[in-house]
Amino acid sequence: MNMSPSEVLKEYWGYDGFRPMQEEIITAALEGKDVLAIMPTGGGKSICFQVPGLIKDGITLVVTPLIALMKDQVQNLNDRGVRALAIHAGMSRHEVDLALNNAAYGDYKFLYLSPERLGTQLFQSYIDVLDVGFIVVDEAHCISQWGYDFRPDYLKIGQLRERIDAPVIALTATATPTVAQDIMERLGFKEKLLLKSGFERPNLSYIVRKVEDKYSQILNICNGVPGTGIVYARNRRKCEELSAFLLAQGVSASFYHAGLGGQARAERQAAWKSGAIRVMVCTNAFGMGIDKPDVRFVVHYDLPESPEAYFQEAGRAGRDGKRSFAVQLWNGVDVRRAKQIEDVSFPSLEYIEDIYQKLHMFFEIPYDTGIGRQLKFKIEDFCKRFGLQRASAFYALKYLERTEHLTYSEEVDIPTKVRINVDRKALYDIELADQGQASVLEALMRSYTGIFSFLQQIDEEYVARRAGQTVPQLRQSLYGLSLAHVISYVPTDHSDVVVLHHDRLRPGNVNLMPSRYAMLKETSHDRSAAMLEYVSETTECRSRYLLRYFGQTETTDCGTCDVCRARRASAPVPSPVPELAEGPVASTGSVASTGSVASTSSATFPARTLQQMTRQKLIEYIDGKDGEYSLEEIVSEFDNPSKTYSPDYLDILRQLIDNGDVPMYR
Repeated sequence: MNMSPSEVLKEYWGYDGFRPMQEEIITAALEGKDVLAIMPTGGGKSICFQVPGLIKDGITLVVTPLIALMKDQVQNLNDRGVRALAIHAGMSRHEVDLALNNAAYGDYKFLYLSPERLGTQLFQSYIDVLDVGFIVVDEAHCISQWGYDFRPDYLKIGQLRERIDAPVIALTATATPTVAQDIMERLGFKEKLLLKSGFERPNLSYIVRKVEDKYSQILNICNGVPGTGIVYARNRRKCEELSAFLLAQGVSASFYHAGLGGQARAERQAAWKSGAIRVMVCTNAFGMGIDKPDVRFVVHYDLPESPEAYFQEAGRAGRDGKRSFAVQLWNGVDVRRAKQIEDVSFPSLEYIEDIYQKLHMFFEIPYDTGIGRQLKFKIEDFCKRFGLQRASAFYALKYLERTEHLTYSEEVDIPTKVRINVDRKALYDIELADQGQASVLEALMRSYTGIFSFLQQIDEEYVARRAGQTVPQLRQSLYGLSLAHVISYVPTDHSDVVVLHHDRLRPGNVNLMPSRYAMLKETSHDRSAAMLEYVSETTECRSRYLLRYFGQTETTDCGTCDVCRARRASAPVPSPVPELAEGPVASTGSVASTGSVASTSSATFPARTLQQMTRQKLIEYIDGKDGEYSLEEIVSEFDNPSKTYSPDYLDILRQLIDNGDVPMYR
């Protein structure tokens, strides 16, 4: 394309000028240089490779782990008249082969794919015929073994460079100086060029609150800050409980975690992006690659594992440049839990090898066999069989993944598979139950040519649309056809998957890389300590602390964090969101000196006595229902201003469930 970067930007995006550092990255890439760009969330990273990708001949390979982001960017490029395509999990071999053929011989400018696809035989067979202009590595910190989100499949990118002579554009929002150097080494940079923009977010106020009653704090923020919000919690159950609590208080909220099916996750994400859901309560499974500019607040219920994770998640607030808040809640329980997590995250090497052997025993895999096997895996069943603690077993499997013995993928959506068992002519002689089944068969035959020969992965939404049905109706039709033995039907499944990279090794021969283990453990400890220091620090500006952590030393006080405001006022900040200490908060209760909201009906009782009373009432209430109760019933009964209950009744319920005092809610 014979156009300048500025002309391309204007032609395809309608912008008159670049954001800071974008043009510098683009110029370096067009000069054939390998470049690592560290830019804050919302800094416009995609422009940095899409503009040079349009100018240079050939196709740009974009490696990213984020399927949702792949689809969004491909759609956005296609809408702008740029031909782009994506290869991701859930596509059949035929669909992948077709996409690669189009990338090689069609007039396409961008091919998005996950790192897992790089090592497949099918992709490898196309490398030599792909005319690659650039290799783009998004979320580049994932390639560094010192990064907080290391993914072994990213190491295949370095191997890719041995066969493709094209410049690399690596992009990430969070990388310490050590991680940045590791990224450039692992990607085989010919010349180490690091371009790093400032991490300052002047519109984002960092607030830290040490409180016991986190539920009321979150409610304060939701009621006091207009606009969209995200609340992060560590585990799935807490997400569901918090969401139920907010809904009971009249806040439009939902929850999101990896335990939901793919369709449910997509629907909730879309509802939140459109504004139909105001507050999303979620694990860190939500948010990567989400481009919603008007998020006004991000709240962390639990402590993130590292400042890197916190900075990236908090940075999803205020991407439109307007005033927004990142609020971190914590107390003594979080400190103890952080230390427990640190201990459990690195089980002994002896334990890890024992898990390795037990995993193969679980699947009845003999020694010297098993390489390449892909196995559906439920960690709960695995732990139950061998009497293991789930957390320790989980982290052992993750370390085995780091040492490339296996891949452990959590909550993988396994697509629906169908095979038609009779030939085309015989189909017309079969008496079907209804016209809907006939429409489904017609749609299947027209969509998948190999469906008479083998089990074919199908796109349920696509087939349903062609058959004039909804997805639930399609599934019912497929089930009916399978009962009639017309088709073989393997419904979609939502399961963990383990892929074995080697034949089973004998005891004593499993290389667990002890030196790497020791260094990773030390690095993890340092990250956890830095996160604890961040929340407990009361004298250094929050923004300054985070910037210093990422190697940016020439900074000034932000003037808007809780530390800066307290210093300026020479007094403690009375509210998690200082500007909103009055007005909206008042409707939910009175603000105590700690910043927590006290229910008017319970303020006169000592906290410990109130908690004991609530504990007893919860047991009595659940016993009265013979253990058959829902979370909604608990919220309705105990979130009642006319009765005297502790405001943290949901935390007390969780403790009762964990201790086995009451059964789990249905």
